[in-house]
Amino acid sequence: MSEPGRFHEPPVVIVGGLHADARRAAVARLLADVPGSVVLHHDLATAAAGTVVRTVRDATGILAAGEAPLVNDCACCALREDLVPELVRLAEAGGTPLAVVELWDSVEPKAMAEVVTAGGFTVAGVVTAVDPALVLPYLGNGDDLAEGGLAAAATDQRTVADTFARQLEYASVLALAEPLPGSPEADDEDRELLAQLHPTARRVPIGHGNPAGTPPAGPELARAALAGFDVEAAAAAQHPACALLPAEADAHGVATLVWHRRRPFHPERLYAALEDLTCAAARSRGRFWLAGKGDTLLHWDAAGGALCVESAGPWLASLPDAAWELVPPVRRAAALDWHPEHGDRCQHLVFTSPGLDRDGLERLLESCLLTDAEYAAGQAAWDLLPPAFDTLLEV
Repeated sequence: MSEPGRFHEPPVVIVGGLHADARRAAVARLLADVPGSVVLHHDLATAAAGTVVRTVRDATGILAAGEAPLVNDCACCALREDLVPELVRLAEAGGTPLAVVELWDSVEPKAMAEVVTAGGFTVAGVVTAVDPALVLPYLGNGDDLAEGGLAAAATDQRTVADTFARQLEYASVLALAEPLPGSPEADDEDRELLAQLHPTARRVPIGHGNPAGTPPAGPELARAALAGFDVEAAAAAQHPACALLPAEADAHGVATLVWHRRRPFHPERLYAALEDLTCAAARSRGRFWLAGKGDTLLHWDAAGGALCVESAGPWLASLPDAAWELVPPVRRAAALDWHPEHGDRCQHLVFTSPGLDRDGLERLLESCLLTDAEYAAGQAAWDLLPPAFDTLLEV
């Protein structure tokens, strides 16, 4: 990158989302709100031909176009390699008050925000554009991205649902577009589902989702998008050890259950209940404690009827005192609710869905915990329980 001070670096706003019409409408709104702003977009749809097409445009149309070669047969890797040099060129050219990075459909904003920041630019905001009427269908879509031509690499095994969930939950601003003519319109349940999935996001209506349409007047999206964004804090808010999870809620037919317990799960009973628990809600996430794996904080992440369970590092209670100095403050702060015996080990799972059977879900979760007798047997007995999760965790 050029020497500091040689050029003015414009603030960067990242706009992403699988709802392409909504995303384009959000970008059009930003171009209208901030005269002179420029949009940088990498189209990964051409990756099968071996290249990624890059365009730079403003409100009048395309200013420049080019191609970036694939890196290790990965379109998303090509995007990472090409993004900062293009931002540098924009900055060196001068006169750009705002650089908008419009992500391709399945690209997740977290990785790109970290690339932009590492490149020396300031991420002023991250916007995910959504059509509220499509939130539940996308959360329920367990298809692989590859089936819809949305994979960013040959090895991309993500699904539509989990990709959409991460796009939604990472952003500081949700741009809410109206549906295209003839498409279903959002109702109170749709809007409530969106609000419960990401209650801290600023939600900004942007009018009609037709990119050829005229955006409504008012710079509200630009004000929200330029309000500032802390990339490090956003990453911490997604990490299972200190995630900023939704709170209890129940309105317009949508409910969020927050389930918190101080007793470990029985590995076999939990494993047997995984399918029912995964399908109990449109979205569930959090951290959990498994008997026999008392040192390992486990991450629960479910959407679209599919569940990802993986190790997220150690519980703080399992670390030696000397290691605490190496733990980030946000991680230590998340463990303030300290149990005298178990430390920060706990169950903290959150389920959000229309028509959520809260009572049935709580009964099922409770049945997966150690019984009083099993709990009283202690750690030595827990370590002898069948390792039902070893295959799932690829131990």
